[in-house]
Amino acid sequence: MTHVVTAPDAPFLTSDGRLRVRALPAASDNLVWLAECVATGAAAVIDGPSADEVLAVCDAEGIVLTAVLNTHTHGDHIGVNHDLLRKGRLPAVVVGPRAVAADVPGLTHPVDDGDTVQIGEVSGRVLRTDGHLFGHISFVFDDVLFCGDTLFTGGCGYLFGGDAAAMFTSLMRLAALPGGTRVCCAHEYTRDGLLFARMVEPDNEALAARWDAMEANLAEGRTCVPSTIDLERATNPFLRPGSPSLRSNVAAMLPGADVSTLPSTFASARRLKDTKRHRS
Repeated sequence: MTHVVTAPDAPFLTSDGRLRVRALPAASDNLVWLAECVATGAAAVIDGPSADEVLAVCDAEGIVLTAVLNTHTHGDHIGVNHDLLRKGRLPAVVVGPRAVAADVPGLTHPVDDGDTVQIGEVSGRVLRTDGHLFGHISFVFDDVLFCGDTLFTGGCGYLFGGDAAAMFTSLMRLAALPGGTRVCCAHEYTRDGLLFARMVEPDNEALAARWDAMEANLAEGRTCVPSTIDLERATNPFLRPGSPSLRSNVAAMLPGADVSTLPSTFASARRLKDTKRHRS
């Protein structure tokens, strides 16, 4: 199966220059993140369905894989753990959500909100981001957010193991991060997210500009990930429940929609997207 990304971007550095980050395409739309401590060469893989993609880069470039960081326990995120274990290359450090510790293969360091994690000499912090799945966590290293399936470029994750209230709280927490924070989500879902965004907020000029940039990127086989928190605040409908246009359109398109509060507007927008009406 051909991945939506055929021309991966070059690695980038966090703003403090201490961590080198790259996205590795896997399966059909997964993005496996490899974060390397510049000072030590130690590296962590963040989520993934398989190990071949990350091991190929590590072996070719002499990168030492010292940790696995898992945001949640869906198979396309902990598959990398199983694969590394089968190959005898699971690192000594496996970090994952404490709330579902029993479901994280090889877990050695269960963490939860407010804990810190290390990649070589670089420290990051853990945020609890329930909603997509119970126990979901995200990691922040300097100006980089690894958010799994909570926040997507232009969208957010399905509500599989949480509820709308929990997801809304998580998304608002991520939206409060500094605007330049780079959003490193685990899938290239940008086009689907922006299709829905255009349906519910067609008068958003920033969204129109983002759509054109997205089309150009994807036409070249490039990814639109990472975006930034600023860009998500301006164009992602799930971070914009206060938009009058969005509220009006959601109410018109979803029978019985409650748009009386910000949380209820978010919940209604999520239910509307679940109908997949935007794809037609």
